Amino acid sequence: MGTEDKAKNAAEKAKGKVKEAAGRATDDRSLEAEGKGDQAKGGLKQAGEHLKDAAKDATGTKH
Repeated sequence: MGTEDKAKNAAEKAKGKVKEAAGRATDDRSLEAEGKGDQAKGGLKQAGEHLKDAAKDATGTKH
């Protein structure tokens, strides 16, 4: 996984945590749910990148 991709995915997850916390603090269930969605999306992207890396490692392809 490229460093830039890792940073983007981590930023998306962090943004989601902030939205979720803000939604919880203001009793805004929509914002809270949006935050959880952002976190999930970031996590799925990370998982996809890990699968790509594993496939490259298995085939001996350079990163």
